[in-house]
Amino acid sequence: MAAASREGRGPHVEGGAVQVIRNPGLRTGAEAAGAPRYGDDALADLKRPDFQQLVDELLSEGAAPATIATTVAAASCVFRHEVDRDRLKLNPVHGVSLPAAHKGRDHVVGAIAAAAMLEALPEHDRALWATAMYAGLRRGELRALRASDADLTACVIHVERSYDDKDGVGETKGRTKRTVPVPSLLCQRLREHLMRTGRRGDELLFGSTATHPFSPTRVTVRADKAWRAAKLERLTLHEARHCYASYMIAAGVNAKALSTYMGHASIAITLDTYGHMLPGNEEEAATLLDAYLDRSTGVASV
Repeated sequence: MAAASREGRGPHVEGGAVQVIRNPGLRTGAEAAGAPRYGDDALADLKRPDFQQLVDELLSEGAAPATIATTVAAASCVFRHEVDRDRLKLNPVHGVSLPAAHKGRDHVVGAIAAAAMLEALPEHDRALWATAMYAGLRRGELRALRASDADLTACVIHVERSYDDKDGVGETKGRTKRTVPVPSLLCQRLREHLMRTGRRGDELLFGSTATHPFSPTRVTVRADKAWRAAKLERLTLHEARHCYASYMIAAGVNAKALSTYMGHASIAITLDTYGHMLPGNEEEAATLLDAYLDRSTGVASV
């Protein structure tokens, strides 16, 4: 593409993954006497069509709308920094058209079906899938979870790190640590898992060994085989996380609390992703209001 895809550019595609890099070539007026640069190009030389083309290329390569929006937002921050200091007149990222967020419905299963699916799994995989379903941890967070992260006295899980095959152990997706309350049935499964495996302290709770994370592919293959044999539908670890959100919403947990437990950067992400599951249709809203007024006023609705 034009300037926006040259070597050294801030937002670019490398190895199929979108990366946003504050390149060493980026120099603000405070850092150098010359013109500020973004990668190999002077910031002032970049125009909106460059970033629109970047968006189009990312979309064509299969990047998710949320990933594209994050990439563009990061680039915009660089330019806003310069505009705020009167080193540039305009932010060329303003006005870039972004793809609409995916509005499809994520696959979830009901609580009864989930319980049956857990029982059909090999015994050594049940606690892992139960934690995905009933605590909503991301796959990388499950891979990095240590035995000491599960406080089974308080029935909470401390989510403090993530793992991927390229970078190893690192921060969670939102770069924040969180504490997730878990139901007693999950606490019991985790206790049984710890007793069976003998994992303690910094040892990996679900690792293939105490020090090596589990293979998501192998876990999925084993689950698929078990569920096919039991004539049950299929679920992925990511979909299990969506199940957790649906159960929390059905249980009446508010969106702000759910956002915290899911590890979302903002409640807006929670509402965009799960808003369709939240109570809110007209008939239900009217019924809830009637019930509240009945309790408050003592006058039954007609």
